[in-house]
Amino acid sequence: MTELWALGAWDLADLIRRGEASCREVIEAHLRRIDDVNPRVNAITVTSGEESLAAAAAADEARARGEAVGPLCGVPMTIKENIDVEGSATTMGIVALREARAPADAPPIAELRSAGAIPIGRTNMPEFGMRWHTDNALHGPTVNPWSAEHTPGGSSGGEAAAVATGMSPLGIGNDGAGSLRWPAQCCGVSALKPSLGRVAQVGERVSGPTPFAFQLLGVHGPIARHVRDLRLAFGHMCGRPGGDPWHAPVALHGPPLPAPVRVCVVTYLDGAETAPEVAAALTRAAAILADAGYLVEEGRAPALARASEIYTQIMSNHGRVHREQPPVETIASPGFVRFWEVYEPIWTRAAGEQAFDPMMERASIARLWSAWMSRTPLVLAPIRTRPAFRVGSDLDPRWLADWPDTMRMTVAVNLLGLPSVAVPVGTAGALPQAVQIIGPRFREDLCLDAAEVVEASAGALTPIDPR
Repeated sequence: MTELWALGAWDLADLIRRGEASCREVIEAHLRRIDDVNPRVNAITVTSGEESLAAAAAADEARARGEAVGPLCGVPMTIKENIDVEGSATTMGIVALREARAPADAPPIAELRSAGAIPIGRTNMPEFGMRWHTDNALHGPTVNPWSAEHTPGGSSGGEAAAVATGMSPLGIGNDGAGSLRWPAQCCGVSALKPSLGRVAQVGERVSGPTPFAFQLLGVHGPIARHVRDLRLAFGHMCGRPGGDPWHAPVALHGPPLPAPVRVCVVTYLDGAETAPEVAAALTRAAAILADAGYLVEEGRAPALARASEIYTQIMSNHGRVHREQPPVETIASPGFVRFWEVYEPIWTRAAGEQAFDPMMERASIARLWSAWMSRTPLVLAPIRTRPAFRVGSDLDPRWLADWPDTMRMTVAVNLLGLPSVAVPVGTAGALPQAVQIIGPRFREDLCLDAAEVVEASAGALTPIDPR
């Protein structure tokens, strides 16, 4: 029999529903897996063993009494350390916030609990969520389970590594600049970056107010090993507004599109070089979709380079909390301080020519993309034009110089509030490779449908034991 920890969220929920496994057995299996694997990857920072076992026992008792239970009853989940979980610290990877315990769950966590999911741990992230490698002064680095020499990604790197190694079937992170999709590429798992407004954020967190840029550009979403697990979790993350002014209670399924559905493969990112292994992943995914009846054609995304520049301008102007704060050197690790020293001038150059009004120009770019996607509703593109980098590379200014160019497609999705699914396509050498499938706003269903087609042919790459 397959070990319980190796099963996905949908399979676990089905086993529990049919009485073939108890909630307690599922939680215990994952806690044992954490004890075995986490010392080698440092993905999970805190486990909630007693609380999760008590929740599992309560769920088993409710089922025995014949009470209605949620569709995620007994499914374990892990949660990134910048999302509020009642009674747990929302550290954001910062030592000074290690006791910043949240008085209540963030809206999507409350929804998932109501559906029966059980939190079993918190996961690692870079300080402030502002680095594409997961390391901090509070918990140290997370190790990529495929290769200790390469990054697990960031900022949801702890979640991706935990899910990839079977310590969690479902992770909840967020994505403001590829922070779900990039770790998914690095660790060989799937991730959904929902549309802006789908999943509520809160304006006030225990760690402080949410800056405007993150309200506009970032969104919470799930990481899992299977696309159907993303769909299952996503369906139970969208209902509560939580006081979020961006929240949009839109139906999860839109009208069917006439066949064949067009897919535009974007291989040219306005000059950014695409590595051979990334290009090969795109080619394979495109062939799979074409074989399944999609109409696949190559094309270019409109105003892509300018979209990346406007993203950078908005994040630069509105990404900080405007209040007295201690110098970063006093609260962050030497690694983060070095990263920011190297990256800040690159970031400044990436903003390009200053817009008269970045939000006005954002609207113009959004109209261009809307017209483009009205004809070609799905876009197949790289997450980053290169695979996972070697640990420490992002501290080298020469290596880091073209990072904004390699991530153009990913941050354009954040700028425009579009949904995107990261799905693995295979491996190249020691590393997994993945692509992203982007859709019109609020059409996560179209992205998930196409991602399931890719997964059905390419196969899931995880869970794996750390290598």
